[in-house]
Amino acid sequence: MSNSNSDDPEDRTPTEVESGTGAGDRDDRGRDPRDESTQISNEERRRHTPFISAIVAALGAWVALSVLLYDFAAAELWNNVLVGAVVFVAGTYNYYRLANDVPLSIGVGSLVAILGIWLIVAPALLGMTNGFWSTLASGLLIAGLAGYNAYEAREARSIMTEPDAETP
Repeated sequence: MSNSNSDDPEDRTPTEVESGTGAGDRDDRGRDPRDESTQISNEERRRHTPFISAIVAALGAWVALSVLLYDFAAAELWNNVLVGAVVFVAGTYNYYRLANDVPLSIGVGSLVAILGIWLIVAPALLGMTNGFWSTLASGLLIAGLAGYNAYEAREARSIMTEPDAETP
């Protein structure tokens, strides 16, 4: 019999424990009663990916707005504005998805990581003199954080979609 006043998660039924805590999220057969997208989303939430997506969006905004601080040539200006805007929108999109219990988009995370790599090489290719280090450092951070987000999203999906060995 379940005691709803007990502090021990083992004494409570799965419906008495908040979803996403990791305790009591299994039914009598050891399966997670939540649907797959909620399971994936909760796993990603535990890994702080919404916070990382917000940082990526802020870095994208910085890249786009850095043109106001540095004196860029036309090609450099449009590169930073367009790439920064796409990174900002994509980071905000992934943050919005996670905030609404929708799994992180692996494709969007991968696109942002590729754009981060572009920001690493673009200063040298475009011959930037002003804002070189700002764009390079932003690209390193964006590539690393977005790559981590994409990896974690992929890892969470693979964990949640593995066949259950206990299922008859």
